[in-house]
Amino acid sequence: MADEQTAALKKTAGESGGKDECQVRLEGRERDYWMGTEISMLEGHGFQGQVMAGDGSDKQGKMGAGYINLRRKKKKQQCKVGGEEESSSSNRPELAAFLLALRDTLIEEPLLYLCDNQSLLKAFNRWLGEGGKATLVGAPAADILAAAIEILRKRIAAGIATFFVKVKAHRGEPANEGADILADKAISDPKVGKEWCQWTNLAVFTWKKTVPRGRESNISRSSFAIQ
Repeated sequence: MADEQTAALKKTAGESGGKDECQVRLEGRERDYWMGTEISMLEGHGFQGQVMAGDGSDKQGKMGAGYINLRRKKKKQQCKVGGEEESSSSNRPELAAFLLALRDTLIEEPLLYLCDNQSLLKAFNRWLGEGGKATLVGAPAADILAAAIEILRKRIAAGIATFFVKVKAHRGEPANEGADILADKAISDPKVGKEWCQWTNLAVFTWKKTVPRGRESNISRSSFAIQ
């Protein structure tokens, strides 16, 4: 057994590239370790319902989203996120990942959603409780946000709980890292489909900037969107 473990460690140490894909095991010796992690201290691994982790990625103006289900190991989804012609940011694919998870969760199932993006929590926080009238005008990724709010409304009407838990990014949390990998791969994988490509009423301005001759490029482009 010792020789097998030594060989496995050597093989792992010799591999390069990619991110660690450690797996959560709640049986045997590893249970004590995992029950002491951040997610377990927040009752994540003991949650009576679906536990999902989602993440979004924005690379060079291309966006991808993905989520994994800790209860159903083979249940995961990813997609490219449209709308980059108007604007791109990490917030849009983060919202998309949450909507993917919502759509794949039955209304009658409690949901605990793990994310590493504070802006996602703030986007929904303004819709909680009483106060000023909430509006989608000027909201980033309003098309995705509206679809997610509608599903949350149905869950609330059915008396089913939906919890958000903020986790620290890039700290080796298996669920978060797994979702991050899915989101990154969604951007470059030609087999992964694309959603939320509908143009909105945002006005997009593009301009050309001329630079002195002799440089690698004498034209540069920039764009931004306003409400």
